[in-house]
Amino acid sequence: MPPRSERARRRPRVVKVTLATLLGVAAAACAFLAWSTIMPGTSFQGAPPPLDARELGFERELRADVAQLAGVIGERNHANPAALERARDHLEREMKAAGHAPRRLGHDIAGQRADNLEVELRGSSRPAEIVVVGAHYDSAMGAPGADDNASGAAALLALARAFAGARPERTLRFVAFVDEEPPYFWTEAMGSLVYAKQCRARGEAIVAMLSLESLGYFRDDPGSQRYPFPLDLVYPSAGDFVAFVGNSASRGLVRESVGLFRGRARVPSEGAALPGFIPGVGWSDQWSFWQQGYPALMVTDTAPFRNPHYHTAGDSPETIDYARLARVVEGLRGLIGALALAAP
Repeated sequence: MPPRSERARRRPRVVKVTLATLLGVAAAACAFLAWSTIMPGTSFQGAPPPLDARELGFERELRADVAQLAGVIGERNHANPAALERARDHLEREMKAAGHAPRRLGHDIAGQRADNLEVELRGSSRPAEIVVVGAHYDSAMGAPGADDNASGAAALLALARAFAGARPERTLRFVAFVDEEPPYFWTEAMGSLVYAKQCRARGEAIVAMLSLESLGYFRDDPGSQRYPFPLDLVYPSAGDFVAFVGNSASRGLVRESVGLFRGRARVPSEGAALPGFIPGVGWSDQWSFWQQGYPALMVTDTAPFRNPHYHTAGDSPETIDYARLARVVEGLRGLIGALALAAP
């Protein structure tokens, strides 16, 4: 051991090195957080104007479809197979009524049939490039699932209606997924994972996947929005916005989508491209597409980080803010048009 005087001379230098290391780590963390969360465009601010004619139409459609899925049909999953089939049939009828030809893509789950539903608009000039817009239509056990996820399924229907007859440059698909909720969540039986694997097996080039997940619950009061650390240091405390959430590999799609949405939407929006291990980042069907190497993101009201009725009997149609949901759908219509159409 060196003499005391030598140890005293060395101690400050050790402290300086340690402090420099800590500062370097903090700087790197801040830089990564900025890389992950700073998005193009400006989020909508202030009081929005009244709903326009198209938004009013969306509002009526959304209200009717959520009432059917979460009110008339209610809890829909393999514990309630008749209800799950009724939900599938409702989506199928509405797609057909809009002029589409939906396909049932069935697979077996423990001896029960499970169906994804797909509508495809073949691309004109770039058909090999595929944009997928999807939402799951099952609900959690014991929950009628108005926000999770009748709101997403209703938005999917509204968008499918809006694009009926369109001629996209890229191939555009609207897909209703089965079995997103537990016990199938993050398993081989998850409907969106079955679908994404089929796409990969065919060698399909999915250039963008948007998962519509829990879109209809909004609150303006401070403290109504929660986050996993450190996102609470970055984002607003009021749950009045819609979020675009992807993994780090999907950062380009997240940034493009947020920028396009902000250029068209009259509802606040936030975006993040984060590591998949952060709680909530992979909590929907976009996760399935990540497993197959496709760029994908979730569009969401953040579900359990905002909605106290999440996965409970209280997730009922009257808790949905249909006007703001309509504004989200209108913003998504413009975003999807820009991703897939020659003239958005």
